Amino acid sequence: MNIYQLIDSGDGLKFERFGEYTLIRPCPQALWRKKHPEKWNFADAEFSRETKNGWVYRRKLPKEWVCEIEGVRLKIAPTDFGHIGVFPEHACLWNDLRALARGGEPKILNLFAYSGAATLAFAQEGAHMCHLDALKGMVDWARENASLNNLEKAPIRWIIDDALKFLRKEGRREAAYDGIILDPPTFGRGSKGEVFKIENDLIPLLELCKAILSKRPRFVALSCHTTGVTPICLQHVCSQIFPDAEIVAGEMTLQTEGAFSIPSGSFVKILWKK
Repeated sequence: MNIYQLIDSGDGLKFERFGEYTLIRPCPQALWRKKHPEKWNFADAEFSRETKNGWVYRRKLPKEWVCEIEGVRLKIAPTDFGHIGVFPEHACLWNDLRALARGGEPKILNLFAYSGAATLAFAQEGAHMCHLDALKGMVDWARENASLNNLEKAPIRWIIDDALKFLRKEGRREAAYDGIILDPPTFGRGSKGEVFKIENDLIPLLELCKAILSKRPRFVALSCHTTGVTPICLQHVCSQIFPDAEIVAGEMTLQTEGAFSIPSGSFVKILWKK
């Protein structure tokens, strides 16, 4: 089995399958009890902030392996701070928008693009992609993922830059994108130490995105994991910035049959009629 699966959650933890291996990681929002406690003893590894090295291995795991999420093959590599190279909850957002990337070779920008799952999903549909992250290591990781999906020669621009700075430069160049997907952090630093705070920079960020949309845009998709930034909050902000668009806001979730779904942040889709 080479795919992702949420197996169970509860007691502040989540139990997931990433391809051949199963991992337990912290999940503070899982306030409920485990639904299938008998399954947890079979996990291959568990991340705990209470242990010195983070991970406790019950089975020897490779340094990295491959997992498929919604048709996109991705490198999984557990890090010392508990991340593994993908946020599976994002798949419910970018997979739902795949159809809007089909036909006409649209130009789509992926900001704060991490390891590139959305970039590659849209590239699979024929879009011309621009993938931007402030960290060279993450862009390198995303390029590895492109190779895993036989997309080495796909029309993808790989950019290492601060998102706000890049958007301003694209505006001066009069660049135009048919779609934008972005997952801004609560707090972050750009490639040259630029500081991003979502409470100060979300509205300027979205206004800069609006300035580089094409005359017939297809979508803007925003995801957010910041506590307190709810779907209603995002809907209010986006309805003011994009008054001519349809605004669809909701909650990202991890879910599987037979287990409780896990709330995993907010999203908003900004859509225009064809």
